[in-house]
Amino acid sequence: MDTILVTGGAGFIGSNVVRHFLDAADTRIVNLDKLTYAGNPESLADVADSPRYAFEQVDICDGPALAQLFAHYQPDAVMHLAAESHVDRSIDGPGAFVDTNVVGTGELLGAALAHWRGIPAGRREAFRFLHVSTDEVYGDLGPNGTPFTETTPYAPSSPYAATKAASDHLVRAWHRTYGLPVLVTNCSNNYGPNQFPEKLIPHMILNALAGRPLPVYGDGRQVRDWLYVEDHARALWTVLRHGRVGETYNIGGCNEVENIDVVHRICALVAEHAPEAAKGRPLEELITFVTDRPGHDTRYAIDARKIQRELGWAPQETFQTGLARTVRWYLENRDWWQRVLDGSYRLERIGAGDAA
Repeated sequence: MDTILVTGGAGFIGSNVVRHFLDAADTRIVNLDKLTYAGNPESLADVADSPRYAFEQVDICDGPALAQLFAHYQPDAVMHLAAESHVDRSIDGPGAFVDTNVVGTGELLGAALAHWRGIPAGRREAFRFLHVSTDEVYGDLGPNGTPFTETTPYAPSSPYAATKAASDHLVRAWHRTYGLPVLVTNCSNNYGPNQFPEKLIPHMILNALAGRPLPVYGDGRQVRDWLYVEDHARALWTVLRHGRVGETYNIGGCNEVENIDVVHRICALVAEHAPEAAKGRPLEELITFVTDRPGHDTRYAIDARKIQRELGWAPQETFQTGLARTVRWYLENRDWWQRVLDGSYRLERIGAGDAA
């Protein structure tokens, strides 16, 4: 593939995908990102000067701007990652999630379809639109439920999950109705380098380093399947190259862990790699149980046998190895997260004309 358009490429998963794709093949990556609070170009500082990398600050809800980008770059594939993704924010303000995840996906599909219809037959045959979604569309699995498969009925609980479910349905409708060659993936909880600090794992790492409380929802017994972000990037590259058009692939880390256990493991790793943070006391003493999130799902678990069987992908990181790598990354990249925490990563953009 000569040119891949990645939406949301300045975000957590997107920045890791962009970097992996540039390493994986001699291809050009066009990163389209609105640069909301979660979009950080500094996450891609190491590739910003690559002649095979281009950045465009565009909102996927802006149909005319999307049409111009497709006309200019003539992409051979679209990797759609742009989304509002934080559950708590979706509870407090669902409108932004409807706009980006539903309306924005519709605008992007319209631009991609017009582009696909206008390119030569050979390129049209090879074109792919890969839509990246979440396991949260399947709803609450319960403690004894069978892990989600690609045919599990949708039952989203949060506004975030509901808008992602809607976007999944739109993508499949564009394939069924218009023939657009799409692929859909649903992944479990990602973690790793460059994750925005409001998410569970980086939030706990940074609070532990600062000696601040470690707030845990409810009793902390919620179970998630944890997927190291670089494993996810490898999976997306594999699906883009080898996935069957119209198919859905679940991507999981095969690491089901209770939230409270995640926090305990982080405490142990921070104490090991940054013993000064403990100040002579167990970091576990910082754990504080807080009122549970409304509609908080008990358990998610992914059955990833389809992608393993059909495409030969499997995660390389266990939760133990991936979490250790993640803690070390945050210890070694303090400048990155300190600029996120103090807001300076945004202030410079606003000064340069970012009104998002």
